[in-house]
Amino acid sequence: MTNNTSPAPVAHRPLILLACMLAMFMSAIEATIVATAMPTIIGDLGGFSLLGWVFAVYLMAQAITIPIYGRLADLYGRKRIFFFGATLFLLGSILCGFSTDMYWLIGFRLLQGLGAGAIMPIATTIIGDIYSATERPKVMGYISSVWGVSAIIGPLLGAFIVQHLPWALVFWVNLPIGLLAMFFLGRYLPAQQQVRQHALDLIGTAWLTIFVTALLLSLLQAEVLGWWLLPLLSIALFALLGLIRQERRAPEPLFPLALWQNRVIVAGNIGGIAIGAAMMGISAFLPTFIQGVKGGTPLEAGTTLALMSIGWPLASTLSGRLMLRTSYRTTALLGALLLVSGGLILLLLQLAGGLLWGRLAAFMVGAGMGLCNTTFLVSVQNAAHFSIRGIATACTVFTRMIGSAIGTAILGATLNINLQLRLPDIVDPVQKLMDPVLKFTLSWGELTHLQQQVAASLHWVFLVSALLSLFAFAAAMLIPARHRPQGEGEKAEQAQ
Repeated sequence: MTNNTSPAPVAHRPLILLACMLAMFMSAIEATIVATAMPTIIGDLGGFSLLGWVFAVYLMAQAITIPIYGRLADLYGRKRIFFFGATLFLLGSILCGFSTDMYWLIGFRLLQGLGAGAIMPIATTIIGDIYSATERPKVMGYISSVWGVSAIIGPLLGAFIVQHLPWALVFWVNLPIGLLAMFFLGRYLPAQQQVRQHALDLIGTAWLTIFVTALLLSLLQAEVLGWWLLPLLSIALFALLGLIRQERRAPEPLFPLALWQNRVIVAGNIGGIAIGAAMMGISAFLPTFIQGVKGGTPLEAGTTLALMSIGWPLASTLSGRLMLRTSYRTTALLGALLLVSGGLILLLLQLAGGLLWGRLAAFMVGAGMGLCNTTFLVSVQNAAHFSIRGIATACTVFTRMIGSAIGTAILGATLNINLQLRLPDIVDPVQKLMDPVLKFTLSWGELTHLQQQVAASLHWVFLVSALLSLFAFAAAMLIPARHRPQGEGEKAEQAQ
């Protein structure tokens, strides 16, 4: 087996790293560029009522397949499985551009999502394979910069394409990036040697699919479902119990037992859920405060969110040095402190005044995400044996996605409950503030009252977001004290 701390020397590592960064950029830019272009696409294809499904089917397909691809990469080799997933993703991207109505677009987005699940976890796993335990913290800083760049370039590129070019290029722009990444990996990444025959846990995979589909549908469509939410959550719980039972008795489980016997890996998964949930306080609800409550412009909201994208890679780069000089726990605790502080600072946002507190909070939350996400990912990769590194890495990506869905549901429910209590006679008060036509119909007194009550409701959202960040503290405390990248991989491997 390959040693965790000193992997077998691989030639052309910079080109392999570049290929992985290109693949991640392609995956990361997808969300922002498509979201920017969707108003134009709907104007051409129609079907506004189906807008949510364009994103929901992609997210569900991606979430379901992430752990599956992670396990397949362990069983059959990173290169082979990455190429399969990337090919599906690019095929889906090409077909999306040829969509003639929203139903075809949703179907092709499903295909795209089925491939997307392979890109992020396997590219990250490949980097973990070719770099040693002490090199990974620095390299993961480069990887995080991809997210920052994509968050800024995506909306700008999407806006440029729909204004000057056919909207199909929003999807087709993936093609040259993906093919270049596949060329470099095909040429320079060594193929994994197959030692013995394996079999994917198909029953476990089926239970996982049912669980994730039911859970995400119930979380993402909670307002639409009404009382149907309870049966869906019951199905998700039943499927989760079935998955746990299957994993305990399967000869080669989808989630190997070693994942749950290692405190560092368990901490990484709990941390993934926590930071995914906490991040939504900024991403989903800060723009609502800026544009709805304060009457700011989309540009002001966008530049404020951009500070989160800047803070993330900066802190991620710093986290590498912190991990090497202190420990995983110290670095993750500092990140959790920034997450909590950022959420609490948002409580200082008021109707009057500028956006200083909002921008400071966005930067702090981004920095906290950079420290926590990189630390949990590096610690998990260094603790995992080569034979389970793919599924271990995939789980950290998977739990962050699930955390984002859970966070959106919890924070959305917090906002709705507060609005119902404060403004029981007004239907959709946020829409009244966001829509210039509806806003113009309100008197000065009505507008001020509405803004005050929506602001108070959003303050509760920010407070709950800060409380969710406390789970990142708990996850960090699970990591053994004084553990850091230096030499830990050898100890983990000997313990297997």
